[in-house]
Amino acid sequence: MDPLAFLFSLERLGMKFGLDNITALCAALDNPERAFQSVIVGGTNGKGSVTAMTSAALHAAGHRVARYTSPHLERLEERFVIDEREVTTPDLRDAAAAVQRAAEALVRERTLSAPPTFFECATAIAFELFRRQSVAIAVLEVGLGGRLDATNVVSPIAAAITSIDLDHQAQLGDSLESIAAEKAGIIKPGIPVICGPLPPEADRIMAETCRARGSRLVRSLDRVQLASRLHDGRTIVSLRSPSHQIREIELALSGRHQAVNAAVVMCLLEELQPAGLEIPDDAIVAGLTIVSWPARLERRTWQGADVWLDAAHNPAGARALASYLSEALGRNPQEWALVFGAMKDKDIEGILSPLLPLFDRVVCTTAASPRARPASELAEVARAVSAGRPSIESIEDPAAALHAACLPGWRVVVAGSIFLVGPLRGILR
Repeated sequence: MDPLAFLFSLERLGMKFGLDNITALCAALDNPERAFQSVIVGGTNGKGSVTAMTSAALHAAGHRVARYTSPHLERLEERFVIDEREVTTPDLRDAAAAVQRAAEALVRERTLSAPPTFFECATAIAFELFRRQSVAIAVLEVGLGGRLDATNVVSPIAAAITSIDLDHQAQLGDSLESIAAEKAGIIKPGIPVICGPLPPEADRIMAETCRARGSRLVRSLDRVQLASRLHDGRTIVSLRSPSHQIREIELALSGRHQAVNAAVVMCLLEELQPAGLEIPDDAIVAGLTIVSWPARLERRTWQGADVWLDAAHNPAGARALASYLSEALGRNPQEWALVFGAMKDKDIEGILSPLLPLFDRVVCTTAASPRARPASELAEVARAVSAGRPSIESIEDPAAALHAACLPGWRVVVAGSIFLVGPLRGILR
């Protein structure tokens, strides 16, 4: 079987938490994850943005850096980036073939009772790719949780936890404390741990974990003086720490929440320098101002409509999106439409509540995933939440929903799931 076909065939196995499979896979591959230094980034929201900005800054500083993120929007190659370029498909296939051989041998020898999951194999592929490409440091985004996530097999030189909020409760627990405890699982003994602003109960878990493991907790907004403002939809920030001062730069990623993420990135980069990774001010600025991280308030024009793509897929992400739309764009005579799709396990009411008051029209659709909640059910929830405004309809096919929403002169937001945003981004491009 083609190695990439083998990888996608594993999606049927769903998710499996635990480090046994990834540990066995890495051992069979002669532990590629030990061939480079690593930084691991967890959290509820913002971890992908922090991963991307940190990687971009390290590249600007001249280090050979890789980043691993998930899920992808349109192409598998997006997950594996070396020196700010996606890996080539032939290189990806070669690394996937090595992982396929290792996985099949482990099952054949009964070291594993069942094949590893898609994410476990994808993570092993990342490690193998990065070793083959002689990467010096890899910035790794946690997939889900932290303690039992496949990325947590590494021994990082630093960790970041961007935010803690309710999401994936079925896997991580129903309280902020339980979610924080799972995310804190990436904290390894003796390493610096950078945390963005956390709810008090989550902050307490992080502090207790750091004390227990002899790790140093750095609260980003205790170290960094941050000032941010929005101007014509752009986010302007100034950041000052004991080591660096950056004045009035425009972030590549929009929204005040990205200013908070930028403070995490600055602290994280500062903590990497004692490990021999020199990162001057201009490289930090480049990481914050040049980074490309699509579908985070990404703007397009299509059919005469202005379209924003945003990966908001939980209540906290929806609140950040609503805040940006209200503050940066405001209300004006233009009509507004929301194209919305989400997974079955999401808090649909919690996502829609901050968004619905901003829109004149909502088109619910079914995202391209077996886990997607049907458009008709989303529309029922939206009607219950909206109390009669805005107008709400359901169109099963996402492309048809986008086409129906993008009327000339309208402002359209696509949000609710990466599995919706990704395919529609392909159409808009």
